[in-house]
Amino acid sequence: MKRLTATAFIFLALTFYLTAERITFRADSMTGTAGSKADTTILNGNANVTTDSMVITADSIELSGDDFRYITAQGNVTGSNTESDLDFTCGRMRYDRNTKIALLEDSVLMTDNKNNVTADAQIIEYNQNTETATMQIAVNIKQKDNVCTSAYAVYRKNSQLLEMSGNPQIVQGKDSFRAQEITLNLNTQEIRLDGRVSGTVTDNKESTPASTTQETEPQTATGTEETQEQQSDSETEELSLSDSDAADTETESAEQDSQTTNTGDSE
Repeated sequence: MKRLTATAFIFLALTFYLTAERITFRADSMTGTAGSKADTTILNGNANVTTDSMVITADSIELSGDDFRYITAQGNVTGSNTESDLDFTCGRMRYDRNTKIALLEDSVLMTDNKNNVTADAQIIEYNQNTETATMQIAVNIKQKDNVCTSAYAVYRKNSQLLEMSGNPQIVQGKDSFRAQEITLNLNTQEIRLDGRVSGTVTDNKESTPASTTQETEPQTATGTEETQEQQSDSETEELSLSDSDAADTETESAEQDSQTTNTGDSE
């Protein structure tokens, strides 16, 4: 077994072509061992590793396994997945170059730049082949007006589906939704709630401007006035008819008296 040491320089840059994938790394210092079954290289100080699909920087990065299969980074880890267009920061991470699975731990922040989705959690496992992120502990996901929180969540990047459990909640502006399990379609904004569903929805009518209500009230009042005027006119007509009937009755009585008087005189 051969031991490699490189500490007498400030910057180190090496390039290897391994299993049809190029891996480039650099750091302030490097120590490592090389063997037939396992290779281990430790990069310290401004460490950086770049593969065909990943760029990782950290205080310390270890390359291990056959053909440097595993990349383990610790301390102020930042990186990006160039194929998935994802950026991330965390306290430590482990990446398997064969399975394309990255395990991010300790105050993880991941950003899907293409879909404008940001996710915070203590643990995020991202599978590059399936474009799926599994999140655990203090999950907080933001997209458009959605603020989603839960203890566990699965983000399916290709289908833009978010599945949450563990006291999940979605807040959309003034509206909120809770259930045992929640599924959110980030494209259509459709929400599915399963188990012990509850929520609060703000009625938009409550925010109707006061001027609209004030315009409606006079219309109602005007209708009442017209009805009162019609009733008044009807009463006036009825009074007029009553007076006319009384006058006709008096005229008939006078004519009858006159006829009676004439009959008496003729006798």
